[in-house]
Order: sequence, then C-alpha cells, then structure tokens
Amino acid sequence: MFGEGAAGPGNALTVPVPRLTDHLVEAIAQAVPEAARARVVAVAGGFAGATAASAEEPGHVNARTALTAALRRLRIPADRVRVCSDIEAAFASAPGTPADGLALVAGTGAVALRITDRRSTATVDGDGWLLGDDGSGFWIGRSAVRAALRMADGRGTATVLAVSVGRALGVPDEALPGDSDWSRPHREAYRMHVLPAVMAELPIRLARFAPLVVEAAGEKDVVAEGILDEAADQLTHTVRALNPVHGERIVATGGLLGPEGPLTTALTARLHALGLTLDWVPDGCRGAVALARLAPDGDDR
Repeated sequence: MFGEGAAGPGNALTVPVPRLTDHLVEAIAQAVPEAARARVVAVAGGFAGATAASAEEPGHVNARTALTAALRRLRIPADRVRVCSDIEAAFASAPGTPADGLALVAGTGAVALRITDRRSTATVDGDGWLLGDDGSGFWIGRSAVRAALRMADGRGTATVLAVSVGRALGVPDEALPGDSDWSRPHREAYRMHVLPAVMAELPIRLARFAPLVVEAAGEKDVVAEGILDEAADQLTHTVRALNPVHGERIVATGGLLGPEGPLTTALTARLHALGLTLDWVPDGCRGAVALARLAPDGDDR
C-alpha cells in the first residue's frame, strides 16, 4: 500500500452521496500520491451500509456511485471496481483471505455475519442502539448508567459505577455516593443531575461509558463484572444464531475483541465451547487490498 487517508463518515446509507463522494476524494487523495494514480488498475471499497451480496441494494448503489465519482475526480482510471461491506472487507483481512466463514464485529455496535464466497449471506443483529447491538460498547455503556441509576433509586446493587458515571457526567461531589448509605434526598440529587445530562446527549454517546465498566471490573466490582459477562453471553448468542459448524472459522474485529479487548478472553472461551476459533483483525484495509486484487476484469457488480 502507498499510504493511508482519513476523512469524514463513510456510511453508504446515512451519508448523502455528494458528501460521501467528497469524503472519499479526501481520503483517497491522501492514500494514493498523485504520481501513482495513473497506475491504479483495481479498487475495492468496504462501506458500512453496503454489501457485496446485491448490486441493487441501496447502500451498494450509493457506495458505487460515490466511489466511481471520487475516482473520476482524482483521475484514477481503475478498470476493476469492487464494492462490499466494511465487515466483508474485515473478514477478507484474515490470513489467507478466506472466502467462507463467520464474521463478528463488536465495537460501538455489534453484528455477526455468515460469509459465503466473500459475500454476506446471513446477518444477525447490527440493528442499532434502539433495537439491538446486544453486547456492544453502546450496550455496555448503557448498562453502566442503568446500574448507577438503579443503585441511586434503591433497586440495584451497590457499585462503583455510580461514582464513575456521576463524575463523567459532571455530578457535583456532594451529590455523589459516599461510603455510607444514601439518604433519600441524596439519591434524588444524584438522579436530578444524571438524567438531564444523559438526555442532553445523543443516545449513541452512552458507548463512552464502556471503559468505566472495564475499569470497575478490574477493581472486582461485581456489577461491572456481571455486565461484561452478560455482554460476552449476548455476543455468543448472536454467533450461535448463525448455526456455526464445529471447526468453522470466525473472524472478529472491533475494540471489544482485540488483543487488549475487555471481552476477548470471555468470548474466546465461549466460542471454543462451540468448536470455533476466534481470529482478530484490526480493520478491513488488508482485506480491501486483497479483494481489489481478486476483482475480475471489468466492474465487479
């Protein structure tokens, strides 16, 4: 690879095509020096919101339209253009560029796919913060705030998350729980600070509390440990819904499952019980390069 480039959001379903095109132009221009652009013969793009399974699917159409326009603006004469999902590209990043198996993403969101002939053929979850993403960073962060509020109103077990969540949301020290039981006015003061602070942000921002759960679990906080265990269980259920075959390969990506990922050990043990081995990749960059090399002559539609 010549280099890397970064720009704005690249979701083919949520970012308007003109803006997506601008973002691609910016990123590709950084990655490919101008002097090398005329030598590019194949391009593969992995997009959130797109898939290689159907060329008529709206995300695929948007991604191809934006990518083709961006290449044209940069005068990159690629004869072979391949569009796939970011997860399909991540799956292809595994050693040997596998064509078949399972893919799992566990970061801010969570989704599992069955990949057949390098195309997604079955999807489990990935339904977003409102309807799904079970076991994701968002799910963990939301669980942290729920645990803090339940401790405050008397329904939940004592947890250090009440203090850490409160501090992250700017709750005054005098409204944070101490070593003794809270009085009812103390509890109400805490809730009156936490709830408006949470509601003032986009819901997906709850994912930023996931590291607080990891930190609390490291301190042997029972509630935090339980949240991480349940997250690993949720991801296992997601994978199990794909009816995995013993010995089948599963490629994972996302911050929760990397070498330092908080769910790596727990999920690896659960998947091992299903006869699966977890391979982790940092992203889909290597896979996109491999898929570009595999693209047939002419557009890979």
